[in-house]
Amino acid sequence: MKIKCIAGFASITRDPAASISLYQDVLGLPLYKMDDYRFMDKFPGAHHFGIWPLSMAAQSCFGKNEWPDSVPEPTATIEFELADAAAVEAAVREMKENGQNFVHEARTEPWGQTVARFMSPEGILVGLSYAPWLHE
Repeated sequence: MKIKCIAGFASITRDPAASISLYQDVLGLPLYKMDDYRFMDKFPGAHHFGIWPLSMAAQSCFGKNEWPDSVPEPTATIEFELADAAAVEAAVREMKENGQNFVHEARTEPWGQTVARFMSPEGILVGLSYAPWLHE
């Protein structure tokens, strides 16, 4: 078997209205409607796939190895790539002005990625990212 790409990713939610509001209204993704399903096809593909241990995610988000009980434990992460670090910071400001809470605001990780993270209504850890190596 030879995997060519990530063919699809969909969040599974108990609250479609909240999820649609986040991905379509707040993040501006051009979602189409088919019955109760929202989607977009041929969106530029994933540039990364990984299996991220929860302890490493906790270290990246909170600076400790344990995920705090006060934040829902994620089972997946998705990161949306922006044009540059300033765009990440601007997106955080805009979303905070509209009431979005962040796990952490924009910061530069030791590997050079600028990222801010928040939890989606369905429990996905969502990142707004600028990874310089993806722009070379």
